[in-house]
Amino acid sequence: MADTNDIIELNVGGVHYTTTLKTLTSDKNSLLNEYFTDIKKKGIKDSKGRYFLDRDGVLFRYILDYLRDKQLNLPEGFREKVRLRMEAEHFQLIGMIESMKELSEIRPTGCITIGYRGSFQFGKDGLADVKFRKLSRILVCGRVALCREVFGDTLNESRDPDHGGPDRYTSRFFLKHCFIEQAFDMLNDCGFKLSGSCGSGTAGSAAELKPGVDSEENRWNHYNEFVFIRE
Repeated sequence: MADTNDIIELNVGGVHYTTTLKTLTSDKNSLLNEYFTDIKKKGIKDSKGRYFLDRDGVLFRYILDYLRDKQLNLPEGFREKVRLRMEAEHFQLIGMIESMKELSEIRPTGCITIGYRGSFQFGKDGLADVKFRKLSRILVCGRVALCREVFGDTLNESRDPDHGGPDRYTSRFFLKHCFIEQAFDMLNDCGFKLSGSCGSGTAGSAAELKPGVDSEENRWNHYNEFVFIRE
């Protein structure tokens, strides 16, 4: 067995790391300890001589952090908890798995507001032929970290680039889909409950329509907001 102070160069899924053998073998019950204790027999190297692990290279940084400090420190608004837990389970890091369970039970309180502007699509027979509800966009307002926790990859932040960190508030996020019930399900899954709602009446506007806008659909334009709270 090599000296525990040996420097180890790693290639984890294409991402390169430098650490020590002591760090990699610090959890004696883990798969990493088993692998690197007998590295000369089991090790696979890439073309640069780095030991290769076919796992998620980006998430491996949190694996190394845990092995160094024996505690889990994730950034607020971290979106990859499910995938990170899968990595921890693969490497058989029992302490890290338990820490993730405890972390998931401590959820910050807060408020998220969902808004949408919608109408209805009508057929040739007008009101007698309503085909389906039309939503142009679902807006999301609230603290950035909470919005990211709930909506993850379905959240579109393109109109509000992150310059102030996860603790700031925003009213410019929206969802990448237009399924209001999916948004409600995601909020419910994260422990948010509906606190209040409001809506406007239909437009009935006499203003000149934009090209391509159906007059009947325009008459039924409306806006609704829903306030969700997690206590």
